[in-house]
Amino acid sequence: MNDILKNFGQRLKELRKSKNLTQKDMGELLDMTDRNYQRFEYGQINVPATTLVFLADFFGVTTDYLLGRDNRSTPKKE
Repeated sequence: MNDILKNFGQRLKELRKSKNLTQKDMGELLDMTDRNYQRFEYGQINVPATTLVFLADFFGVTTDYLLGRDNRSTPKKE
């Protein structure tokens, strides 16, 4: 479980930085303190499913990409 949280945190941090957002910006976006958001990036706490889906939509990636289950950030084309 720790590897999943660590992978998620790293990808989340990379995506946040790619949009030039601060941790404080993300906390405000998610209606939480920046400290609570930092815990996501540090892989210290689980992310609620609704937050995971919101983040995937916000950054335009799949939830599997955020969780480190897939290296493609966009869905497979069928």
